[in-house]
Amino acid sequence: MRFFITGATGFIGQATVQELVQTGHQVLGLARSNASAVTIAAFGAEFLLGDLRDHEMLRRAATGCDGVIHLAFNNGDIHGWAEKDRDIVTVFTDALEGSNKALVVSSVVAVVSSNAVATEADLPSPDGIGSFRAPSEEAAIQAAGRGIRSSVIRLPPTVHGSGDQMFLPKLISIAKQTGFSAYVEDGENRWPAVHRLDAARLYRLAAERGGPGERFHAVAEGNIPFRAIAQVIGEKLDVPVRAIKASSAPEQFGWLARFVSMDCPASGSFTQSRLGWRPEAPDLLSDLADGSYF
Repeated sequence: MRFFITGATGFIGQATVQELVQTGHQVLGLARSNASAVTIAAFGAEFLLGDLRDHEMLRRAATGCDGVIHLAFNNGDIHGWAEKDRDIVTVFTDALEGSNKALVVSSVVAVVSSNAVATEADLPSPDGIGSFRAPSEEAAIQAAGRGIRSSVIRLPPTVHGSGDQMFLPKLISIAKQTGFSAYVEDGENRWPAVHRLDAARLYRLAAERGGPGERFHAVAEGNIPFRAIAQVIGEKLDVPVRAIKASSAPEQFGWLARFVSMDCPASGSFTQSRLGWRPEAPDLLSDLADGSYF
């Protein structure tokens, strides 16, 4: 099959392109620059130079492929980008209507309410910390009613592995700057996680086998205590590990304070059963301790 991929040179996107090519699929990856085009070509895929703002280009690319995997998202402007992202999903929906082709759209586990174990059956909630992803998720689910094999993959807050530039590297940097690795209150708030290679395999499986209107959780581990993450960081940096009050979290973590305090346990049982997805890459704490982070 031939898939069009946005975000093809991103952290998960590169792994997904390689996963698809290595399993015999053809890939057309969206490249915003010549450098990105070179990266995509090096993986044995084709590239399309362009921008997500060019909706007509996106429509043509989607129409010319057997399916679309939409991974691109502007994490530097999460709330401002949400509406634009929903519009992009709508463009793909219009292009693929009645084709029974695959449309795989990215969301986040934290789009549902926190504290309870999130499952694939849970709907987006206004009080979810990731509720800004709800418009795109809902647009993808609704596309199933238009003759499209559309599905959603919800990603955990921690997608780890070589090349990670999100939460874990920032937590390490903060611990270096402050001289200690912190967790909030008792540190028992739970984070789900997945390795980027396992996430890439899930995107392939969803594109190949996902049914219309299905939600999948890229959750290899569902309830890692944040304190355990802080402990590994402290050990690797040889700095103290300390509990801090919730009121002190903004001073310690800045904009990350809300995320390091969130309790977001999740399950991926349906996903594993439905698609036969079995995480195989290193778990988060092992990858943090023995991988490329330090």
